[in-house]
Amino acid sequence: MRTSFDFSPLYRSSIGFDRVFDLLENATRVQTIDNWPPYDITRTGDDTYRIQMAVAGFAQDELTIVAEPNLLTVSAEKATEASGDFLHRGIACRPFTRRFELADHVRVAGASLVNGLLTIELRREIPEAMKPRRIAITAAPYAGETQQVTGQQKAA
Repeated sequence: MRTSFDFSPLYRSSIGFDRVFDLLENATRVQTIDNWPPYDITRTGDDTYRIQMAVAGFAQDELTIVAEPNLLTVSAEKATEASGDFLHRGIACRPFTRRFELADHVRVAGASLVNGLLTIELRREIPEAMKPRRIAITAAPYAGETQQVTGQQKAA
């Protein structure tokens, strides 16, 4: 049974959608599911989003947020290991890297760490040149229309 889709017919009739097709192909690949650290993605407005990650046990200087075009990477690594003999170790402070694919024109507006929750605010900012604009319609003479001659017409 075939589990992948063939997007090649779409390449023939579309221009500039290469990134979308690449995202669809990557989404169909089987990846190991890593659900740590837990996170929420929330839409807070028409063009604003929030990512909240539970990063208890990590200090602010142990977290790294890198924003690239169309990609947000959050990673953490514990600076030092706790000393002592553990009878039970239930707090996971293992290093992690979490990647988020971002749409065009989405940028990081800010980040904060409060009570073990890392909050990243995102905002979509469409450039003025790409926003819809109203086109004025002007009255132009019809190409087949002849101009009226004012005054006297010459006799032939």
